[in-house]
Amino acid sequence: MVRRGFILFLPQLVGLLVVTCCSMSIVYMLACTPKGDNEQLALPRVHSPTVKEGYEAILQDQEEQHHNYIISLKKQIAQLKAELQGRTDQLKSMQNQYPHSLDIQLDHSKPEKAQANLLAFLRSQVDKAEVHTGVKLSTEYAAVPFESFTLQKVYQLETGLTRHPEEKPVRKDKRDELIEVIELAVGSLNKPDGVSKAKPRVYTASDFVEGIYRTEKNKGTLYELTFKGDAKHQFKKIVLFRPFGPVMKVRNENVNMADTLINVIVPLAKRASKFWQFMQNFREMGIQQDGRIHLTVVYFGKEQMNEVKSILENTSKSANFKNFTFIQLNEEFSRGKGLDVGARFWKGNNVVLFFCDVDIHFTAEFLNSCRLNTQPGKKVFYPVLFSQYNPSIIYGHHDSIPSLEKQLTIKKETGFWRDFGFGMTCQYRSDFINIGGFDLDIKGWGGEDVHLYRKYLHSNLMVIRTPVRGLFHLWHEKQCLDELTPEQYKMCMQSKAMNEGSHGQLGMLVFKQEIETHLHRYKLSNKKT
Repeated sequence: MVRRGFILFLPQLVGLLVVTCCSMSIVYMLACTPKGDNEQLALPRVHSPTVKEGYEAILQDQEEQHHNYIISLKKQIAQLKAELQGRTDQLKSMQNQYPHSLDIQLDHSKPEKAQANLLAFLRSQVDKAEVHTGVKLSTEYAAVPFESFTLQKVYQLETGLTRHPEEKPVRKDKRDELIEVIELAVGSLNKPDGVSKAKPRVYTASDFVEGIYRTEKNKGTLYELTFKGDAKHQFKKIVLFRPFGPVMKVRNENVNMADTLINVIVPLAKRASKFWQFMQNFREMGIQQDGRIHLTVVYFGKEQMNEVKSILENTSKSANFKNFTFIQLNEEFSRGKGLDVGARFWKGNNVVLFFCDVDIHFTAEFLNSCRLNTQPGKKVFYPVLFSQYNPSIIYGHHDSIPSLEKQLTIKKETGFWRDFGFGMTCQYRSDFINIGGFDLDIKGWGGEDVHLYRKYLHSNLMVIRTPVRGLFHLWHEKQCLDELTPEQYKMCMQSKAMNEGSHGQLGMLVFKQEIETHLHRYKLSNKKT
């Protein structure tokens, strides 16, 4: 019975197994068949190609899709490479332009790091500016001049139409700027050094002697301030720098000038009366007030030589002054040759040379400026002197011309800053010898001083160029000789024209006849009325 039932059930069981296997095959094919981008790929039908050909077509289609995708990826990689190269070139350009500032990233989420980066950038401005050493310059016009100041006055080169060569700092920004710098320097001097146990001296603004400053437009402003030291010939010098931000102290050093000798070298031919006037000034300022000075006179020819030697010897006896040298040359006058011979004649230790002329008036304060602004192997000093106009023109409307001391005032009506002149200069003898001295092929008047100035500009020495209140060029009638070259003669005539008077004063002379005619007519018209 059981066997019969099993035999009857067996066909049903086989049919069920066949159906189950077919169903599983269909499910497997549906699950494993690859899909397209948007729809499921159909199974091969009865009238379609065979199953093998169908799968080959599917595989070929997928291969084309992968190939297109690879091409797209390659294009994107090429674009990214080009963009990366552009950013790299831009970064290199910034490195060349700002080599010290690439690490400056102001992350505001980390204030301490941002402050450190900002300070690093500001210090890099000090390194890029002409603070620690000079830079080579192409021409004499490329030098950035300093301007000088005291507690009361500013002495400036760029006067323009409204500014004066000497004036109180009227503009609030300039006044506040200089006050801030002086106060910061005083605070720095009074800051304890932590070494000395003695009670420190308290510095005040009254100890300030003078300062110079200049601005490099793309870096900042450099200040050099001089204060009185602890002894008569000692000074304190503070160097500050404003890198378009807070002022930073660069140096704080003691400067002892007690043993610093200046050798004043004067080339001369004839002009005995002018030499007498020069020696009056030299005796008072150089011998009596300063005392650390030597005079070298290089005399050309023999005419009036005995008079000059007599003036020198009389001064030596009356002032008990033995520090002078007289050199006589039997040749045509050459300023460059005279200064060169005088500088090389010195046989002592390294000395500050002051190249001077017989028509120059200087003060004891200027001699200190000469020392403070020179440093062997580092600095040379090219002061801009104040040139006096013709006193007969300036004081022509007065009853009499005042004394020389009263004439030496720095005003727009009395003279001008001689910013085109480079003849008066202070430098150490070692720097003058190393630079090669003067061009001895230049004869007569003019040219030799500019040539030497360019030599210093082309070196790594720092050239200090600033107007000084204690150096004057006294007016004298200028003779432009026919023996001069056309270029020298032109320079001589330009200098002669500028020495006579201001534009307004010369204008009054040019239009004198018209002014007198107008005045005469005015008086006649008043009489009629």
